[in-house]
Amino acid sequence: MVENNQYLTFSLAEEIFALDISSVREVLELTSITRIPRTPGYMRGVINLRGHAVPVLELRRKFGMPAIEDTVNTCIIIVEVEMDGDTTIIGTLVDSVREVFEMGQDTIEAAPRMGTAIKSEFIKGMGRQGENFVIILDVNRIFSAEELAEVGAAAPQTPPVEVQAQASV
Repeated sequence: MVENNQYLTFSLAEEIFALDISSVREVLELTSITRIPRTPGYMRGVINLRGHAVPVLELRRKFGMPAIEDTVNTCIIIVEVEMDGDTTIIGTLVDSVREVFEMGQDTIEAAPRMGTAIKSEFIKGMGRQGENFVIILDVNRIFSAEELAEVGAAAPQTPPVEVQAQASV
């Protein structure tokens, strides 16, 4: 019996990427992001997610792609990242979210050695969605333990985001 996995697809530039749906908590429309000084260039800032400060990272910048202006399609995918036995919640900024679809393990090929803008260790495999290739990312490998520690250290130092949100109600 072939096992099917569900993936959330999204786009960065002209490429289609996917994350295993089990690592995705939710998809948010672009909201107000509070910038944090002295953080890596790919860290956009933090958002208020039901009273918790959640760091938001730009996958475009992490992957070395040129930055673009946010559009009405820009979304934040909230993911759970496993690192050293701990679960960290982060937001990843993407150009647009496409859909959730199923793909059988037998249709996923190994990551290519070249031909993509991102490091091959971030890629779990390559799949197909219709006529398009889909780059399946390993969310647990995109950010190193050191990078997640930097992000975690930055988030609690932010001004109380929930106070700002309550004031606007």
